[in-house]
Amino acid sequence: SVLRSTDDYLNLDNYRNSRYYIDSVTALRNYNSSYDELVIFAGACQSCYECMLDAGANFASSPNRVLIHCLDPVFVCEKIAYTRIDKVVSIIEVIDNTITGIKGVGGLQTRGKYREGYPRSPYI
Repeated sequence: SVLRSTDDYLNLDNYRNSRYYIDSVTALRNYNSSYDELVIFAGACQSCYECMLDAGANFASSPNRVLIHCLDPVFVCEKIAYTRIDKVVSIIEVIDNTITGIKGVGGLQTRGKYREGYPRSPYI
């Protein structure tokens, strides 16, 4: 969360936990730099949104430093997981699918992860 007495929203010293998210995202991007192979949602309520995206997250909270709903990251990840691999997920569509909306969640264009198989096995 952001400290109450601050006006400098881009200074990481004014956040309680954002630095830990940024360190985690940076470590993950060092492991796999592809934004399509590894999808990262970073942050929580009142996180430094811009820093999360700069570190390499596909999606992050919170552009307006608001409290997000606990299911918002789930809805974002669900949309990515169930979008076909040959489609790039619309950011507006992802954000419209959240409870907090544009003030709570933002991100970058990301390719879907869903793969279809054919033919379907008669034994399943």
